[in-house]
Amino acid sequence: MKYDNEMTLEMKATSKNESFARVVASAFAAQLDPTISDITDIKTAVSEAVTNAIIHGYNEEPGKGVVTLKCGIADDIIYIEVTDCGLGIPDIKEAMTPLYTSAPDDERSGMGFTIMETFMDSIEVISEPGKGTTVRMSKKIDTGQG
Repeated sequence: MKYDNEMTLEMKATSKNESFARVVASAFAAQLDPTISDITDIKTAVSEAVTNAIIHGYNEEPGKGVVTLKCGIADDIIYIEVTDCGLGIPDIKEAMTPLYTSAPDDERSGMGFTIMETFMDSIEVISEPGKGTTVRMSKKIDTGQG
């Protein structure tokens, strides 16, 4: 896709960077003049995607991998992509089922993908076991121009 503007951020897969990723994505979205509600939705979805990448993508050695955040804008839509090169998801459909968690002993709710679906207009998950996962999301921002 051709974007009007885009950015890429690579960060160490550590929970300390989750809040940084949220702020970066929301700051990038600010050029569309989103509402506070839109910003909250974007921050929440990015937070879930990055947290999943850190916890589930690099389950064996958190902090050893990299999470990539890409954002692009085309017209009045923000596109967000979060990628890890970790463990991957063996069954995407099962992983996207509400309340499913691959880490029940870690007190995980299993609602990450459901939350992303709730706050964004679209979500696509691409994953291959042993090679990592990419979560692609988009949200239309009402710019009042049509």
